[in-house]
Amino acid sequence: MAATDFKDYYSILGVSKTASADEIKKAFRRLARQYHPDMNPGDRNAEARFKEVSEAYEILSDPDKRKQYDRFGQYWKQAGNSPGGWNGGAAPQGGATPGGFDFDFSQYADFDEFIESLLGGMGGRTRSQWSSYGGASPRSASRSTGFSGGFEDFAGYNRRSTGVSLDQEATLSLSLAEAFHGVEKRLSVSGQKVSVRIPPGAKKGSRVRVKGKGKKDGYGRQGDLYLNIDLKPHQFFEFDGDNLVCKVPISPDEAVLGAKIEVPTPDGTVTVSIPAGIRSGQMLRLRGKGWRRPKSSARTDQLVEVEITPPTRLSDEERQLYQKLRDCRQENPRQALEHLGL
Repeated sequence: MAATDFKDYYSILGVSKTASADEIKKAFRRLARQYHPDMNPGDRNAEARFKEVSEAYEILSDPDKRKQYDRFGQYWKQAGNSPGGWNGGAAPQGGATPGGFDFDFSQYADFDEFIESLLGGMGGRTRSQWSSYGGASPRSASRSTGFSGGFEDFAGYNRRSTGVSLDQEATLSLSLAEAFHGVEKRLSVSGQKVSVRIPPGAKKGSRVRVKGKGKKDGYGRQGDLYLNIDLKPHQFFEFDGDNLVCKVPISPDEAVLGAKIEVPTPDGTVTVSIPAGIRSGQMLRLRGKGWRRPKSSARTDQLVEVEITPPTRLSDEERQLYQKLRDCRQENPRQALEHLGL
């Protein structure tokens, strides 16, 4: 082993050579969290650093290996038989780090369990130790057991990601009334019957977590179900940010003279005053009559867009009145356009 190949495990963990076992454990826990590939997706440097930190802990947490490492320094692997099945002469293969490390993380439900297993001496194994499984590395062994091991799958250990995560997602479509008032829904997800209470005020894009209704693994653990809320289109209401918007038709005489009209809101109709001279497209704000705010009794606003609608059927009397109105009208609504030509 060349001197340039020697790894200072104490420096890697950031501890002194006189560090206690507890200090080494604390240092490993901190660094493992920092460089864990699930925290650094796609970062090969972090992945390599994580393997290096794990290798250092494997040696320094074992009293016999640490004693031999301290005694022989850079030649510790060649000094007699390596204790504990340590394969000092193994050359790196595949995705293993120098020293023969290769980890299978697919058996762990989350990051904390994985760290605890390493701290308990169950996680890192050399390739020579895996020879008891018929010579298969953790990566090939994982294929035979149906798991997908290796660092490529670390994203799966984010509880909200895909892959080997026990969590799963589904889309739940609600009517506007169901979302506004809240509703209890019974649904089937991956063959599993689920009953869930949707609280009032859900919107498109809201997520509802149903604990313990995700996928199960072979160890009896079960993840969570996340429901992504979608809203069915409504014939009258639409959203503008957090506010509700509706379009209300009024007649020409109501626009000219003003009026009081009834306007639907999510929980009933209200009387709205239309000011005289209002124009099509103008908005009236109904404060506190919009959508429910989650976990609150407060409401957003409802915006009423006015649309002046001419009559489609006129009686003879109405037609005569409109003609008379036209004849006596003095204002030209297009006067401002007279000098806009090129």
